[in-house]
Amino acid sequence: MQLKGFAKSARQISEVGIGTYYDPLWIATAFLGWRRGSTSKVKSMEAGLEGGVTLVDTAEIYGSEPLVARAIGGRKREDLFIASKVSPIHLHRDALRRSFEKSLRRLGTSYLDLYQVHWPNPRVPISETMGVMGELVKEVKLRFIGVSNFSLAKMKEAQSALDGVDLSSVQLDYSLINRSVERDILPYCDSQGIALLAYYPLGHGKLVSDSRLDEMAKKYGKTRSQVALRWLSRKKNVFPIPRASRVDHVRENAGASGWDMTDSESDALAQKFG
Repeated sequence: MQLKGFAKSARQISEVGIGTYYDPLWIATAFLGWRRGSTSKVKSMEAGLEGGVTLVDTAEIYGSEPLVARAIGGRKREDLFIASKVSPIHLHRDALRRSFEKSLRRLGTSYLDLYQVHWPNPRVPISETMGVMGELVKEVKLRFIGVSNFSLAKMKEAQSALDGVDLSSVQLDYSLINRSVERDILPYCDSQGIALLAYYPLGHGKLVSDSRLDEMAKKYGKTRSQVALRWLSRKKNVFPIPRASRVDHVRENAGASGWDMTDSESDALAQKFG
């Protein structure tokens, strides 16, 4: 697995990560204490970690933090890059701190590499939220601050609310079949050294069966998924985080690293998808 720099830092992390959002029903049952298929999900994460993946993304509302704790148990914490998210209903000062500490306990770690605001909440001043985030960084409980599902305007607002600390990442839906971030957010990220964590990098699974990827897959001896993920991960500031729910899928996704297409081939592939 190839590593690349995260945001403006010297920190090197895997260019393809692991996502731990499963589905709404799973979240609902996890909230009630039943995490179906937990063993297979943990094994899937472990397969990714054994394959060199270091970036693992989770969130308090996913219900998957305890599974991440099981998967990373016994591994060198400094080799991992663990990211979680705070719910939009917990963005006030005291609530955010409580959520952060609960995430630490569920993950079995003393710090987070990345903590992200899952969605903006218009009822909570972003300055209050970012103020707490900045404090966590200064307390060395948090390494990097991120946001998720933010517009460019909201990103800039969050960035300006930080005092002496950088906004390091944004997490958004990005794939060959959903490239709306390329209009304004991705260029801004490139200019500011902000990482973009791409969820749904396989377009909700649609790219797995898309024949437009076949020519490139055949040329490089790769699968459609590997081509689609490589198209994203070769971009300087983009880190795709496909879901980890099956061992074979995770191993296949890891195979998106360690090879490359040319710039002209990447451009031609983008043109195929409009």
